[in-house]
Amino acid sequence: MVKQTTIKSPISLKGVGLHTGKEVTMTFKPAPVNNGYTFVRVDLEGQPIVEADANYVVNTQRGTNLEKKGVKIQTSEHVLAAFVGCDVDNVIIELDASEPPIMDGSSKFFVEAIEEVGVEEQDAERKVYTVKEVISYTDETTGSEIIVMPSEEYQVTAMVDFGTKVLATQNATLKNIKEFKTEIANSRTFSFLHELETLLNNGLIKGGDLNNAIVYVDKEISPETMENLKTAFGKDSISIKPNGILDNLTLHHPNEAARHKLLDVIGDLALVGTRIKGKIIANKPGHFVNTQFAKKLSKIIKIEQRNHVPEFDLHKEPLMDVNKIMSMLPHRPPFLLVDKILEMSETHVVGLKNVTMNEGFFVGHFPGAPVMPGVLMVEAMAQTGGILILSSVPDPENYLTYFMKIDNVRFKQKVMPGDTLVFKCDLISPIRRGICHMQANAYANGKLVAEAELMAQIVKNN
Repeated sequence: MVKQTTIKSPISLKGVGLHTGKEVTMTFKPAPVNNGYTFVRVDLEGQPIVEADANYVVNTQRGTNLEKKGVKIQTSEHVLAAFVGCDVDNVIIELDASEPPIMDGSSKFFVEAIEEVGVEEQDAERKVYTVKEVISYTDETTGSEIIVMPSEEYQVTAMVDFGTKVLATQNATLKNIKEFKTEIANSRTFSFLHELETLLNNGLIKGGDLNNAIVYVDKEISPETMENLKTAFGKDSISIKPNGILDNLTLHHPNEAARHKLLDVIGDLALVGTRIKGKIIANKPGHFVNTQFAKKLSKIIKIEQRNHVPEFDLHKEPLMDVNKIMSMLPHRPPFLLVDKILEMSETHVVGLKNVTMNEGFFVGHFPGAPVMPGVLMVEAMAQTGGILILSSVPDPENYLTYFMKIDNVRFKQKVMPGDTLVFKCDLISPIRRGICHMQANAYANGKLVAEAELMAQIVKNN
């Protein structure tokens, strides 16, 4: 079992936002298990939180920008890529502005900060989505495409083609996430001169300079543009290197543009909300196609998790047989609807019922078409949960269990004679004052057949 991780202690970085030009202090803080990545705007009233969630992406112009209830986080991808690349699952990212500092245009300084404080394991299993079949998304307008296929570990390949002489086709591959720190983290953001002119004219790169963005010169620079560049970057002179890049920068890698695109893919796919066990192939990736794919993958994962059928060994010796169950539960045939308890912990219980044609309710429900009533499936789940709650007291035989509330009940499949029903109940919150709040699921034939949130209370039998 791979455990979740967080950083050992807080650490802060200062800089300016690339597009806002505003001074910003960003602080990484340890976070509890299952927190994921959360941004906190400490400069706003109430210090609102924006989760790193693909569903909060509002636009992808020059970066991946999130918004929740009017609270914005701009250019989130470089920071998120650093945490994925450093194998960190849970962290709180505090900002006193809307945009993290651009630093040198890569994830390098964020990785160094994480390594300075260190990473520690937490007492919870890491959530990982294992890819079982090819999933893809294509942007018909640009021809950009991202697919994920089964693989033994998380791998990413980025293929870029900008159709220019100065930046031809480039590829980059990350075979193991452990290589991120040395092979990908220091790959800086880049822009073409024709894009830069537009951005400068619209005041969109106020925090840019020649140390945090590679500029590929894909057209002749006019005297007017040259003067604008000098002013924007605070330089007395600007020239073009033989490789077609504005001066004051030396490439870290010949394919640094492709590596940065790969970095962006990792950061954007962090918005899925869970680790991915699969190989990503991104052809002409960009923030729009990256985040659209993240939204699609996130939706698929949620559906699969909701319909996931746990595997249980139905043939092993049960934890409780029907006689032991009757020593705890007051229910008796024909209203005892649990035959075995397969497993139980302080937070969950698994029960089983073999559904036969001898059940009394099949006489009238329905003649010639026997189907188990949904209300009895809910009752069976409640009885299974009753075992869990009664196990919290030393004398369960002296207590009765009463329903308090039933929410979000859904019936997915029919249950008929010959089916084996398996019930799994998990505590939503700890048992307090004899009150149990649990998520209950019923499975049969490898499918989820019913689900409900149940609340019950045990009361002493006088």
